[in-house]
Amino acid sequence: MTDLELQKIAVEVRKGIVTGVHSAKAGHPGGSLSSAEVFTYLYFEEMNIDPKDPKKADRDRFVLSKGHTAPGLYSVLANRGFFPLEDLKGLRHLGSHLQGHPCVKHTPGIDAASGSLGQGISVAVGMALSAKLSNDSYRVYTLLGDGEIQEGQVWEASMFAGHRKLDNLCVIVDNNGLQIDGAVDQVCSPYPIDKKFEAFNFHVINVADGNDMAQIRAAFEEAKATKGQPTAIVMKTVKGRGVSYMENQAGWHGKAPNDEEYAIAMEELKKAGEALCQK
Repeated sequence: MTDLELQKIAVEVRKGIVTGVHSAKAGHPGGSLSSAEVFTYLYFEEMNIDPKDPKKADRDRFVLSKGHTAPGLYSVLANRGFFPLEDLKGLRHLGSHLQGHPCVKHTPGIDAASGSLGQGISVAVGMALSAKLSNDSYRVYTLLGDGEIQEGQVWEASMFAGHRKLDNLCVIVDNNGLQIDGAVDQVCSPYPIDKKFEAFNFHVINVADGNDMAQIRAAFEEAKATKGQPTAIVMKTVKGRGVSYMENQAGWHGKAPNDEEYAIAMEELKKAGEALCQK
C-alpha cells in the first residue's frame, strides 16, 4: 500500500477508536489515537497475518504491552477484517468480546492478553525466543507506552532480549510524552529512552514523527534488515492525535467523549479523510 492509502485507513482507525470509547463511556482514547498510524502500518503493511486464519502457525505476533489502548488495537483489527466494525460499539459492554484490555480467549487477532503495565514486553520476548528455539520464521512486535517503560520489568525483559540477540523482536515505544498523571518527564523521566535500549544491546531507531507514514515505513524496513540484535523503535507522537481538543492533553488519557464531543471528533475526522481524498 502507498503511504497515502495507509493514512486514509489510519483516519478510519481513529473513527473506530472514538466510536468505541464513546459507546463504552469509558476507555483510553489519548494513547490509542497517538498510535493509530503504527497500528495501521503493522496490520495493513508490515505483518504476515490473515484475518481468515487468525491462528495460522507462521503468522507474525503482536503484543499490546500498553493494554489500556485496546480501543486502537480493536479498531485496526475490525478495519482489517478480523471482526465486524459494528462490534466496536460493544467495547466494555457486558456480553461483548471487546473487553477493556485485550483478551486472547474471545477476540480474533489477539495473540496475548495484556493490561498490567510492563508485562506485555516479557510475553513478546518469550514468543521471540520460542521462534528462535523452534527455527520458526515469524517476527514479534510489541507496543509500549513511554509511561509504561517506568516499570522495571520492561528493562528485565530488554536485558534478556539483548543478551539472547533476538533479532526477530521489534519493540515500539509510543513516546507521546504524557501519562495519566501528566508529563512523563515530570512524573518519572524515562529519558534518554534510546540510550537505555542501546545499553541493553538493542539496535535503536528514533522516529521524529511517529504519526508520519513515510518515517514509520523507513523505521520498520530498517528493523527488518537488522540482524544479531533486537530493535527498539522510539516514536515521537502526539497524544490524542487527530481530535483537536484531545491533542497533547493528559486529561484525555482515560476519559470518554460525551455526545457533543463525539460529534465534534467525528466531524474533524470526516474532514481529515476528505482532505486526504483530495491528494
